Amino acid sequence: MKIHKKYTNIVFAFVMSLLMAMLMSGVLTALFTGIHEQFMMQWLRAFIHAWPIAFPAVLIVAPIVRKIVGLIIDNDQPR
Repeated sequence: MKIHKKYTNIVFAFVMSLLMAMLMSGVLTALFTGIHEQFMMQWLRAFIHAWPIAFPAVLIVAPIVRKIVGLIIDNDQPR
């Protein structure tokens, strides 16, 4: 079953925020606490706090980033 294309922005934000929150919370947890026997539990706890912030942030920031990139990229150049 596929999701209708009208939900593209929401699905993009969901997946992007999930992966970024997972990556960033894992890296920062490792940097601040090290890798040890409680690492996975601390990482999960950090992720659970980070993701609810990351999801709406991506929903808000992604359109702005797309506009900025559109200003930077030259679409008139031949390949």
